[in-house]
Amino acid sequence: MRTTLPSRVRKMIGMFFIVVLVVVYALVAVTIAVATLANAPWYAHMLYFMFSGVLWVVPAMVIIKWMATED
Repeated sequence: MRTTLPSRVRKMIGMFFIVVLVVVYALVAVTIAVATLANAPWYAHMLYFMFSGVLWVVPAMVIIKWMATED
């Protein structure tokens, strides 16, 4: 028998994880950019930040899908 968390609890936990994900992801993305793109041209910066700016959505979608599951 599988027990599930109530919807409110799942949403609270999910929002906490999304906030942590965004903060940690932003710090890691900027650290990588500073370490690798210091002397790169402007278009390399643009491409990196476009890619990394969208990439965080993938784990966030997994968390949101878990939050939206029915009881």
